[in-house]
Amino acid sequence: MNASDEAQGPVPAPGRPKPERAPSGGGDPRAAGKTGGKLSLHRQLLWWLLAPQLFLWLMGGVLAYRVALSYAEKALDASLSQSVLALSRQVKPLGSGLLVDFPKAAQAIMEQDPSDRVAYMVSSPPGSFFLGNLKLPAPPDALLIADNTPVFYDQEVDGKALRVALMELSYGTPPADQRMRVQVAKSLTAKQVLARELVRDVLVPLLLLGTVLSVLVYGGIRRGLAPLQRLETQLAHRSTAALTPIELTEAPQEVHSLATTINELLGTLRRSLSQEKRFLNDAAHQLRTPLAGLISQSELAMQETDPQALRERLQKVNLGAQRSAHLVGQLLSLARTEAAIEMQNVDVSALARDVARECTRKAVNCGIDLGWEGDEVLTIPAGRVLLREALSNLIDNALRYAGKGATVTVTSRRDGDLCVLGVEDNGPGLRADQLAHVFERFWRASELPGGCGLGLAIVAEIAQRHAGEAVALPVSPHGLRVELRLPLR
Repeated sequence: MNASDEAQGPVPAPGRPKPERAPSGGGDPRAAGKTGGKLSLHRQLLWWLLAPQLFLWLMGGVLAYRVALSYAEKALDASLSQSVLALSRQVKPLGSGLLVDFPKAAQAIMEQDPSDRVAYMVSSPPGSFFLGNLKLPAPPDALLIADNTPVFYDQEVDGKALRVALMELSYGTPPADQRMRVQVAKSLTAKQVLARELVRDVLVPLLLLGTVLSVLVYGGIRRGLAPLQRLETQLAHRSTAALTPIELTEAPQEVHSLATTINELLGTLRRSLSQEKRFLNDAAHQLRTPLAGLISQSELAMQETDPQALRERLQKVNLGAQRSAHLVGQLLSLARTEAAIEMQNVDVSALARDVARECTRKAVNCGIDLGWEGDEVLTIPAGRVLLREALSNLIDNALRYAGKGATVTVTSRRDGDLCVLGVEDNGPGLRADQLAHVFERFWRASELPGGCGLGLAIVAEIAQRHAGEAVALPVSPHGLRVELRLPLR
């Protein structure tokens, strides 16, 4: 038996694909990606880090202003409360009347700020002006007033907003009871000024800290994205001729993960280009000789005048064309083994029986007894088309080189965690030194016509694509067994 390949008929030429329309316009695709209308990662990080900071700073300013107004109002109320109590002490009940003890010094203290004068008024009965520097209106009807307890409310007098403290006292003896109302008012301007000062004292340092933080965030983003920029630079200057792995010595874990993924992609692309180059080299090398023979035989045939000699030349042309077609088919099969595999659960025992049944007619024509034996059901995840290709090549190889009268057996069995598909014959077999080369491309141990040395190489490629291996073993007393050992999972 020889390490050769499957005999195939001429491969029909595939339909011509429709020409693709070239994209209009030119330009660098990297530049198109950068100007796609979307914000860069740098700007997005700045936006998402600084915009919330600005929003929180503004919200903090509003809340700080409201808190400052509340505290300023409490301070103003405390001052007015002391003033209304002090003024009420200056007007003392005397029998059925009032004694005013309000010296100029006390009056000067209450009116010491000319820009924000304190307005006061004493009325008895309430509403009848008795003492003061401004006639203050009556309080709102809804205001609850208790004796000897200051109450506070806002009121507008002559277009000016005031904060008013009011306290009512009872004096006199029954049945001549009387009431006195004491009102002290101060402009709300002081409260607003105090609130603005508090907000300014709080927000200005926060603004300075926010500015420093923004600068630090900007610098941190630039530093953090520097490995991505270096990665972009390395990728931008690479060509298909230099698909070496990317090296990033200092980078965050996420960038290292990205670089690792890109390196895996570059490795896949490098292998794909290598396989494509090898396929083109193999095709050019192997097709050159048969095509040259076809040209030579056809030229000689055109010069022949003897019909018998012309027929012999044409037969040689036909054999050469069949061999070329077979070689092209094998090369295409080899290219298919390097493409992506569509994995599915395959009953390899049923597949082996089907392939053996399809090759029965050829085995009968070759005078060879072909059979199958093994487990009834054996399922593994695999590519059905590729496994069929591998079994067809193994059976064809055995039928081609085992010799007339030989026996070829296809087997499928489970061996531990492996599925073993084998094709065994009792033909002449191979020497020990030849077994080491049996899966090499274009290697042939026999000069019998029809083979091109790719059949078992395709089998080995298919086994590797399924995370398995192909092995060739001698059979006693003579013969050869080729096995595909594939994992069950």
